[in-house]
Amino acid sequence: MSPLLDILGPTARCSAIKSALARLARQRGAASTPPAVVNALLDLAGHTPDRPLYRRRLLEPAFGRGEVLLAAIERLLASYSLAGGQASEAVHALRDAIRAVELHVAGHDAAARAVEARLIAAGLSERDAHRLRTIWLVRDDFLLCHLNGEFDCVVGHPPQTRLERLPSVLRREYRRRFHTLYDRADVSIAFFERALDRLAPAGRLGFVGSSRWLKNKSGGPLRTKIALEFALTHFIDLEGLEAFTSNGIAESALMFIERPPVEFHDAVSGCTRLVKPGVLSLPEQLPYLVTALGAESLDEALLAEVRLGGARRDAPWLLDGGEHLDLIHRFEHAYPPLNEAGCQIGHGVATGCDRVFIDDYPSLPVESACKLPLIMARDLVDGEIQWHGQGVINPFQPDGRLVDLDEHPRLADYLERHRAAIAGRHVARRNPTAWYRTIDRIDPSLVGQPKLLMADVKGETKVVFDEGHFYPHHSLCYVTTSEWEPRALQALLCSSVAVAMIATYGTRSAGGSTRLQASSLRRLRIPRWAEVSETQRTELAAVALDGDRDAIDEAVFRLYGLDGREAEYIRAMARWH
Repeated sequence: MSPLLDILGPTARCSAIKSALARLARQRGAASTPPAVVNALLDLAGHTPDRPLYRRRLLEPAFGRGEVLLAAIERLLASYSLAGGQASEAVHALRDAIRAVELHVAGHDAAARAVEARLIAAGLSERDAHRLRTIWLVRDDFLLCHLNGEFDCVVGHPPQTRLERLPSVLRREYRRRFHTLYDRADVSIAFFERALDRLAPAGRLGFVGSSRWLKNKSGGPLRTKIALEFALTHFIDLEGLEAFTSNGIAESALMFIERPPVEFHDAVSGCTRLVKPGVLSLPEQLPYLVTALGAESLDEALLAEVRLGGARRDAPWLLDGGEHLDLIHRFEHAYPPLNEAGCQIGHGVATGCDRVFIDDYPSLPVESACKLPLIMARDLVDGEIQWHGQGVINPFQPDGRLVDLDEHPRLADYLERHRAAIAGRHVARRNPTAWYRTIDRIDPSLVGQPKLLMADVKGETKVVFDEGHFYPHHSLCYVTTSEWEPRALQALLCSSVAVAMIATYGTRSAGGSTRLQASSLRRLRIPRWAEVSETQRTELAAVALDGDRDAIDEAVFRLYGLDGREAEYIRAMARWH
């Protein structure tokens, strides 16, 4: 492995980092990238043989199995040959054309052999092929290794590893170096940051991977950085391709970001051109779509253009495109967010050790004041509550402080019997004196409040009314309201309008279904209750009780003033998500 920079810090820390990287280097490498996606990536990133690639610099931060790297080399050799380049001069002429980094031993070594074989096939001697490969390929961690100069093109498939899965010494070092690693970001965010910082003026980055950072909280600092210094120029959602819907990466996409030329450094705003939802279903369509994306005129049957951002640079970037997004923006201008219309949104309790904190309610051997009836996603059946009788231990007083175990001997005895499991949780290690708390603080007053319970069950959003009997599990979101009549609000939240908004603001799971999260619920736009007529109030409550989805949609469409064409579009988008 090439040596890490000496500026990493004290010798002990540097040694610990090297040891952690050595362990990672022996692990399984990256997933493969299909050829059609590789070609689309290189085409839209501008790495095409008709350009003088031998005068440009390409960087691949994590080349994995080498699919992108080898295709890029093929194009470089073609460009060099078209310009009359000689194999005998290739080492000197092409030495700066490529830098490719890979940490994993097996992936690096396999790609190195393939690169040497291709260079020899192009006419280089074995000695020159080995020298050029050695210059081009670096076995190291892209986030820590030394790199010289700027690059005209950065392409690749960065790893999506969650930071929590990395050795702690690496997590700390990455967070120290990269300011975009915020909240629960995965390591790909740091790859974006370092790659963008290495991009030359007028250079372009093309990455394939999860696009969840475009919307979620963790991606806020990266969106801010791009909004200030760069432009997201093209976007292709890959969810329709089987190779990506089955690879375990949520919301796979091709994303292209450009640094403006020096003379246009202040003009970083603009539109993002994207493939409309539902258009791409086969890899064979990608070459045609890439051509359309690069054309001067916009093919509105296939593509859309979206202007990103808003009042805040870190605001979620919505890339659904088309009339659907126009309607969402209309709702944003006309109505307040859910949490500004007399509603409060939250998520149920996470305990960190459900097998101890949750059991059959009557059977939990603690004082009655220390347990609550618990409702879970599985208890929401056909629009109603079918409680399975679970309960959750509540170690909190009504004022939010932990109970005194000396005053609750049955609770103390039960917790002590399970102390090893409870005290081993991260939340307990962080605060040993509060070792028996749940991850989320429990507010017992929530049990008695009327509330709407929401869960994502097999890709379908369920909304059920609880009159005030249960405490929600973390598998549920809940909404309480001080203004809206709960049944009327239930109808709105069950409607295709709400589903379309949740899908627009939310992220998707690896299986393609929209994830129901409190963060996306808070962005729903609804009318104020005072602006809803008596007739509409009555109708909404009635259709909620009846539970007929078509009747609910018709009532909510009238509430939002949608015409027939707009209503059908919303229905179609809700079905698609």
